[in-house]
Amino acid sequence: MNAENKPKRLGEILIDEGVITEDQLNIALTEQKKVHEPLGKLLVNLGFATEAIMRSALGEALEQESVDLSRVVPDPDAIKMINSDTARKHKIIPLNYDPIRSTLTIAMSDTFNLFTLDRIRIQIGQHIELIPVLAGEAEISNGIDQFYGYELSIDGILREIETGEADYTNYQGDIEEYSQPLVRLVDVMLSDAVKRGASDLHFEPEESFLRIRYRIDGVLRQIRSLHKTYWSAIAVRLKVMADMNIAETRAPQDGRISRTIVGRQIDFRVASQPTIHGENIVLRVLDREKGVIPLEKLELPDESLRTLKIMMSRPEGIILVTGPTGSGKTTTLYSLLNHLSSEQINVMTLEDPVEYPFPLIRQTSVNDAAGMNFANGIKSLMRQDPDVILVGEVRDEETAEMAFRAAMTGHQVYSTLHTNSAIGALPRLRDIGIIPEIMAGNIIGVVAQRLVRKLCKYCKVAYQPNEDELRMLSNDRGQVPGKIYKAKGCTTCDNTGYKGRLALLEILKMNSDLDDLLAHGATTKEIKDAAYKQGFFTLADDGVRHVIEGVTSIKEVARVADMTERMD
Repeated sequence: MNAENKPKRLGEILIDEGVITEDQLNIALTEQKKVHEPLGKLLVNLGFATEAIMRSALGEALEQESVDLSRVVPDPDAIKMINSDTARKHKIIPLNYDPIRSTLTIAMSDTFNLFTLDRIRIQIGQHIELIPVLAGEAEISNGIDQFYGYELSIDGILREIETGEADYTNYQGDIEEYSQPLVRLVDVMLSDAVKRGASDLHFEPEESFLRIRYRIDGVLRQIRSLHKTYWSAIAVRLKVMADMNIAETRAPQDGRISRTIVGRQIDFRVASQPTIHGENIVLRVLDREKGVIPLEKLELPDESLRTLKIMMSRPEGIILVTGPTGSGKTTTLYSLLNHLSSEQINVMTLEDPVEYPFPLIRQTSVNDAAGMNFANGIKSLMRQDPDVILVGEVRDEETAEMAFRAAMTGHQVYSTLHTNSAIGALPRLRDIGIIPEIMAGNIIGVVAQRLVRKLCKYCKVAYQPNEDELRMLSNDRGQVPGKIYKAKGCTTCDNTGYKGRLALLEILKMNSDLDDLLAHGATTKEIKDAAYKQGFFTLADDGVRHVIEGVTSIKEVARVADMTERMD
């Protein structure tokens, strides 16, 4: 074998990565001759390196995914698949079971141990694919002690608490102690919310009980009600995890939690708010895997996708995405940036706060306390030689002026604005203080967006639309569908009738004719009429198309879009 192709040994890898010195390696090798233990374990025992550093270095060097087990929330379904004796014997921990893909993610100290992998396959079944990830040996041993032998279901933990086996009222001890059921309860709730596809978790104290709600597919759903006495301990646990001040209960606070759940990195943005019954805590789920969706996978009609790509091809100007909170504006903007991002351009963002880290994109959070607001931030970004700038939100005249100044000086600018429609962005900008002459020629386009729930494909029911529904669904030629669908409910969709969401879009692509109307002070109606002649369609029009295709219900579209104009 050629010397260049010979695989490097562990010691050589750790030296190359700067974890240990050559002298330290020689000491460990000398010691190894005496005690006959693995080199990695000896390096840790001698104090030359920590398991976490070694795991990270080896993961990068071997191009293998590594995991920090101290920040992992275990999957109860995965734990049940491999018993504790097997886990201890082979020094592995099952982390996540995906029944849809039939995959089981397991943590191992040696991911190339084919014998162990074969034994596990025999135990769990050959049809399940194993995904090994790298973890430290001591971390695995500690994890086995934590994850096995304790109840890991919400109902089981609540029964444990209710039987009086845990003193939750005096919960002030070591919050990392896994024997404490409330520690497990919080972890399992976070895991449960992510598995259900929740975007937010609400912990809402009432006078005598604690209400726990998840926002799933844009709609809040009550999941649990607990006695009020649990809340102080749960709140402390959440605050500690989010690096918040546990002694402060009278002022709002913000924090962030990062955990490995269902086999991937999940961040939670935590916000506390004092109320008359105690602190209200809301967690926003920031799933990096879901946060960055390729533009082609946004389920947009071909014409809308083509229009967006044409708009993005303009070298300078501003593109605005409008809609209320929770309408998916950030996801759409990230998808646009992801489509643009390359080594040939410099993309810089100014966000409040940064939600999803991006490779190749320079991201900055606004910091009002340090004098770094949106307006000042744009001035600073302009000196960083950007090609593309993302401004989190245009909320005042100063920010708007700076955004348009950037667009007028040869930059492509993306931002969000709170308006009800795409055309409504124009009078809104005028109201903020931007004169029509500046807007004309510098606005590439405006995208208005809403999210609607998709009908569950397993239980949706076809029916004949009534007279009012027919009027809303009729097109310009008076054609109406013979049948449409409504929600029913089954076990697959948790009896809601809906599963997943999609975006309704209306895209106002500016051109010379619309710019001319805008510069000469045309009314919103005149601009709208001109846009219609060029093929513009509204949120309601897009929603009707999805209703006719059987993707969503007319009731769901009417929840987010104004359908009254179609009834005239």
